[in-house]
Amino acid sequence: MPQKTLAEGSRAGAAAIEHGGAASPKRWWILAVIALAQLMVVLDATIVNIALPSAQTDLGFSDGNRQWIVTAYALAFASLLLLGGRIADLFGRKPAFLVGVVGFAAASALGGAANGFTMLVVARALQGAFGALLAPAALSLLNTTFTDARERARAFSVYGAIAGAGGAVGLLLGGVLTDALDWRWTLYVNVAIAVVAFAGGWILLGNHRDAANAKLDVPGTVLVAAGLFTLVYGFSNAETHDWGSPLTWGFLIAGGVLLTAFAWWQTRAAHPLLPLRILLDRNRAASYLAVLITGAGMFGVFLFLTYYLQLNLGFSPTKTGVAFLPMVGALMVTAQVGTTVLLPRLGPKAVIPLGFAIAGAGMAWLTGIGLGSHYLSAVLPQLIVIGVGLGMVMPPAMQLATGGVAAEDAGVASATVNAMQQVGGSIGTALLNTLAASAATAYLSSRDATSKPVRAQATIESYTTAFWWSAGFFAAGALIALVLYRRGVPQQDTEAAPVVHM
Repeated sequence: MPQKTLAEGSRAGAAAIEHGGAASPKRWWILAVIALAQLMVVLDATIVNIALPSAQTDLGFSDGNRQWIVTAYALAFASLLLLGGRIADLFGRKPAFLVGVVGFAAASALGGAANGFTMLVVARALQGAFGALLAPAALSLLNTTFTDARERARAFSVYGAIAGAGGAVGLLLGGVLTDALDWRWTLYVNVAIAVVAFAGGWILLGNHRDAANAKLDVPGTVLVAAGLFTLVYGFSNAETHDWGSPLTWGFLIAGGVLLTAFAWWQTRAAHPLLPLRILLDRNRAASYLAVLITGAGMFGVFLFLTYYLQLNLGFSPTKTGVAFLPMVGALMVTAQVGTTVLLPRLGPKAVIPLGFAIAGAGMAWLTGIGLGSHYLSAVLPQLIVIGVGLGMVMPPAMQLATGGVAAEDAGVASATVNAMQQVGGSIGTALLNTLAASAATAYLSSRDATSKPVRAQATIESYTTAFWWSAGFFAAGALIALVLYRRGVPQQDTEAAPVVHM
């Protein structure tokens, strides 16, 4: 596989700057449009969760089928992300962004109007497919919009905070809409968001095809899409089957084989879907792992704390969403400080492991919840600590994961970040659900399972087990980040292709 020369990299950088509209007075409006579109994609991973009981009652599907409303979105999104990113590079980011927004809105409207389980699942899968086109286009568009290092860091801190906090925002919005209107509005709301995002994108965005002379890597596309699909599907099956089921380990093995074949093919393809030069930078590889681990650990907060607040503390869906807001606020404040102050001065080897350690400490502290606990003492301080930690990890890691990438690789590099977060979330959901269920079963096995207090305590055991494992994920993330990140502050070569941050 031919490597890019320094001169080619310089020309790519110059082209991106030339077409980027760096001095455009509209750049902050462009950030608002891109952030709005990204919020729509991220919050849809959780906004439907709170509405699921209402949707199940309305449409009459079984408990066993309920998970597919969530899984259909994750499967399509994860498996098509790299293709979506490459389409943005090949055919232009503006059309990819606009088509993604329109398609996402149409799929959302279809889901809102669903008259049965099948129609809702198809709509969720279509949402994931168009989200896979929209998300990498939105992220890579920031490269051509912000070229000043200080402004770029500020812009990407906003974007990274949305990526980290969007799940909690989805829980809040899902609760408000379900309580005030109807579960269908958790999907219809995307149409309103999409109208604003499309209008802004149509008016404000410029278009440039940085990889216009390249061709789509069809074998690579098939291999990675099939590999990611089977991997996420295998982990999803672990929630409803045990780990010994062929539907679990069989798909996990198949996913591993297909992704290995994809990596092999990328070394031989004339126009690789994911050029290996993107993965060979040490800081970038560490950042991809950091994003994956964060995605896995965050579900310990969103999923099980949602159960605890509603089922044990008796919070309404809306109140549950509001309960997460302090974490969102802490995350957004720390995201700004982490990317604009700490990272440029201390470097990732200090900032990201410290963020993981703080988030891990917050998760470990959260294991102190009990049947008689109160939100203000047993949940709120812990959430703020977790938010501070995640704010020091997510935006800086996403910034470094796409840093120094040539303009023609911006879309697929951005897609890889999204894929890591999505796969991490799938792994975390499957592992934590399984471990939590096992903890509850083990607690009940030696006690009177018919006793209401005993069963209530068993649920607490399941939640705290999930929180301990999430703390373990974050501790592992701290260790991996400490070992892998290079010392010092990352330097941007002015002759190289521009940095593509998040």
